[in-house]
Amino acid sequence: MARYGQRPENALKRANEFIEVGKPARALDTLQEVFRNKKWAYNWSESVLEPIMFKYLDLCVELKKSHIAKEGLFQYRNLFQSVNVGSLENVIRGYLRMAEERTENAREQSAQAVIDIDDLDNLATPESILLSAVSGEDAQDRSDRTILTPWVKFLWESYCQCLELLRTNAHVENLYHDIARMAFQFCLKYNRKTEFRKLCDKLRKHLDDICKLPTQVANVCISKPETQQLNLETRLHQLDFAIQMELWQEAYKAIEDIHNLMNMSKKMPVPKTMANYYQKLAMVILEGRELSIPCCCSFQTLPIV
Repeated sequence: MARYGQRPENALKRANEFIEVGKPARALDTLQEVFRNKKWAYNWSESVLEPIMFKYLDLCVELKKSHIAKEGLFQYRNLFQSVNVGSLENVIRGYLRMAEERTENAREQSAQAVIDIDDLDNLATPESILLSAVSGEDAQDRSDRTILTPWVKFLWESYCQCLELLRTNAHVENLYHDIARMAFQFCLKYNRKTEFRKLCDKLRKHLDDICKLPTQVANVCISKPETQQLNLETRLHQLDFAIQMELWQEAYKAIEDIHNLMNMSKKMPVPKTMANYYQKLAMVILEGRELSIPCCCSFQTLPIV
């Protein structure tokens, strides 16, 4: 940072100069130095660093560098998760909003409403490359794959990274659950069944992890009624989206998660919530019987209002 006069404003000015001459990668490298120097970064307030962080994330989105975005968000979280949660929330929501907008723009440019790739984490397998070569896909198909798929993958990675960053910190608990529900909506919108299953497994692991956390002010505490309620509401959303996507095995798992959370809680959910839950429960049981899907939980032990 010495060559930028030891001030983050100078780094931002230099980054803007690189952007003006068409060198966004150099601009991103310049801003990375601000957050990589931890001792130096702690000397500045969010009013100075937040605009730099937004520019940094804007460049990460433009260049589809989700791993670099995660690095910067990790540093920013460490700086402000305790002293200014509002700034951290603004930054993360802004980042996801930028990613969502770019993905939606790509969707509008593409004639492809959904992506026919099974797993976004394994895009370019030898089999898929060979199949593409011999399947005779036309120019529009290739264009769709080029335009839309990378952005959908980037958005998926962004949701996952933000969930990982926020999963155990009580200061950002509401934001974590908001992002989980945004990710459910993403899976439905782009018909991402594989990613929906992965997301459910991820949330289940996160819940297991917080159950093992020591009782500290900064940690999410599962014994708190507010935490139990947030997790219950998120699992109810999970159940709803599983039904909409006709993922009945995931719906069963969501029911089991809800059942366990209800048993854990000392307070029964409000009647409206329970009525909605039992309506969906009946739908899943009937559908499961028709499809002969084995049940993963004991329905006879479910709480009755």
